[in-house]
Amino acid sequence: SSGSTMAFTSIKESVYDVHFVLAKNIESSSANTAVKIRLSNDGGSSYEAGTSYQLALQYGTTGGSFGEAKSTGTSALDFTGDTANQNKGAYCYLYNLGNNAKYSFQTFQNMEEGAMNIGGGVYTTAETINAIQFLTTNSNAWTGTIEIYGVKQIWVT
Repeated sequence: SSGSTMAFTSIKESVYDVHFVLAKNIESSSANTAVKIRLSNDGGSSYEAGTSYQLALQYGTTGGSFGEAKSTGTSALDFTGDTANQNKGAYCYLYNLGNNAKYSFQTFQNMEEGAMNIGGGVYTTAETINAIQFLTTNSNAWTGTIEIYGVKQIWVT
């Protein structure tokens, strides 16, 4: 796909407890163009863009610098890095999307030339999430492939 947004509006949240998202060959021609995730409870008619997301991550660079970033009120979950003209890859797990009694959680890892991030986030409203949007932080276009898979948890006693 290419553009500034992509949406998955049929995620089978009532079937799968966990969703696995894989991003391949994500690239933008503009710096500071990270791909973020927003969630929807109405099939994708609107996506939560307020400050209902929280995140924490650790980062490292090939230059040997390491650090962390965190926020208790942001407008989206993190997914990819934001360096221009570099091929990026990422994956994340999304938990509890179909459970209206629990918050939706995310764990993620991404990689680009010279940097990596690992972390997690939460959408702090307990509701059924039935659509996922991927968007850039600055409306710049990006290209690449995003795949989403349902993961069914099986409990053995």
